[in-house]
Amino acid sequence: MNEAQREIGSGLKIFILLAVCFASVLAALAIGGVSLSLSEIALGEATKLEVTVLSEIRAPRVILAATVGASLAVAGAVLQGFFRNPLADPGLIGVSGGAALGAVAMIVLGSSLALPDTFAPYTMPIAAIIGSLCVTAALYAFSAYYGQFRIVTVLLVGIAINALSSVGIGIFQYLSNDAQLRSLIFWMMGSFGRAHWMTTVPCVLAMLSAVLVLITKSNSLDKLQLGENEAFHLGVDVKATKRDLVLLSAICVGAGVAVSGIIGFVGLIVPHIVRFTIAVRHKPLMIGSALVGGSLMVLADLLARMVALPAEVPVGLVTSAIGAPFFLWLITKVRP
Repeated sequence: MNEAQREIGSGLKIFILLAVCFASVLAALAIGGVSLSLSEIALGEATKLEVTVLSEIRAPRVILAATVGASLAVAGAVLQGFFRNPLADPGLIGVSGGAALGAVAMIVLGSSLALPDTFAPYTMPIAAIIGSLCVTAALYAFSAYYGQFRIVTVLLVGIAINALSSVGIGIFQYLSNDAQLRSLIFWMMGSFGRAHWMTTVPCVLAMLSAVLVLITKSNSLDKLQLGENEAFHLGVDVKATKRDLVLLSAICVGAGVAVSGIIGFVGLIVPHIVRFTIAVRHKPLMIGSALVGGSLMVLADLLARMVALPAEVPVGLVTSAIGAPFFLWLITKVRP
C-alpha cells in the first residue's frame, strides 16, 4: 500500500470516527433520567421543562465530557510519543495530582474564605488550574535548570510531584468533615455532575485550543521519534518543541481535572486503540484519539448516569473498569 492509499484509508477511518462521536453526543443528549426528543426540541414542539433539561443540564455536561475525553486522549498520545513509552499517561508528569490538590484544598478550606456567592461556581476550577500551573512551572524549572529538559528528569520530577500531591491530599482528607469528605471522595473518582455553562465554556475553550496547537506540532513530534540530534538536523527546535509539548499537555490535563475530577486510563488506552486501527503518525493519531476519547467519555458518562438511576455512579469508576484490564494486557505486550 503506497502513501496516498494510506492517507485515504486514514481519512476514511477518521470520518467514521467523527460520525460515531456525533452519534454518541446525540444519544447522550437524548437519553437520561428524562428522555428527550431532539427532533421535537428542534421543531419547537417540546415542553419548557424539556428545553431547560437539554440546554441547562444535559448539553453542558455532554459537551464537557466530550472535550475532557478528547483532551486527555490527545495528551496521552503526545506524552507517549514524547517519552517514547507506551505506558505513559497524562498523570505521569504530576499535573493531575497538582490540579487535584488545588481542588481538594478548595473543597476543605473554601467555606472559611467567605468569598462572595458570585464567585462560588469558579472557586474549585480556579484552584485546580492554579495547582496544575504551579506543578507545570515547577516541572519546567527543575527540568530546565538541572537536566536541560531531559526526558528522564521530567519523569523523575513528575514522580516526586505526584508523591507530594498525594501527601497533601491525604492531609486535607484528614482535616475534612464528613460532608466535605464525601464531596472530596466523589470528586476524586471523577464526575461531570457539576457541569454548567459558567465553568464549562472557559475550560472547553482552553482544552480545545491546546489540542489544536498540539495537532499542529505533530510533524515535529514525528521527527523527535528519530532522536533529538536527527530532529535538530531536520529543522526542529528541540528544546522549544519539548517545552511546548509538556506545557500544552499540562493545559489539557489541568483544565480537565479542574472541572471533572481525576479520570484515569483514557489517556492511556485511547492512543493505543487508534494506533492499532488507524495510524502511528502523530497527526492522524491525535485527531483519531480526540474523536475516540470524546466518544468514549460521553458513553462512559451516559452509562454512569443510567446504570443506577436515580443515583449516579462516578464516571472514573466506569473508565477504570474499562481501562484496568486493557492496562494489564498492555503490560504483557511491552514487558522486556
